Amino acid sequence: MLRNGPDAFGWATILLHWAIALLIAGLLVLGYVMTRPDIDPVLQFDLFQWHKSFGFTALGLCIIRVLWWLANRHPAAVAGLSVRERRASFIVHILLLCLTLSVPVTGWALASTSTLDIPSFYFNLVVIPPLPLAKSAVAEALWTTAHAVLAYGLAGLVLLHAAAALHHHFIRRDAVLVRMLHNRWRDG
Repeated sequence: MLRNGPDAFGWATILLHWAIALLIAGLLVLGYVMTRPDIDPVLQFDLFQWHKSFGFTALGLCIIRVLWWLANRHPAAVAGLSVRERRASFIVHILLLCLTLSVPVTGWALASTSTLDIPSFYFNLVVIPPLPLAKSAVAEALWTTAHAVLAYGLAGLVLLHAAAALHHHFIRRDAVLVRMLHNRWRDG
């Protein structure tokens, strides 16, 4: 089933979830590698452009994910979760949605305010226009800090999210993780 059901996620939700998860993991690794001080400048330029391209891809998928989340029903909580666990899950998911949007937007703002004035090439196909923000060293420093802090916050939240899913799968042996790995084919 494409859409979410009353107790299972649909294929669209599952594919968006894992595509965004892979992009986030890759962007975090790429962000670390490209900012190393001993990297070749030509390679560094290419890595920055790849990082921006995948970041714009993540932003696009995250916008689709949020719209899909708003337009779809949400499967019922797995049986056995306490009210506190359901609230914590809801809060973590809202924070994940917010951070997966805000991290790429702050990266875009960083590129837009950079005094280097280097265009953002989307996979060498098109140039993504900068946001209408003033270019200055102060603005660039602000957006650099915001992007880094939010990215590290997202990384921490992703680790918490993954640890909780693994805890539910291996310790509590419930369907929290399994229902994000596949859905059951059924009518409706």
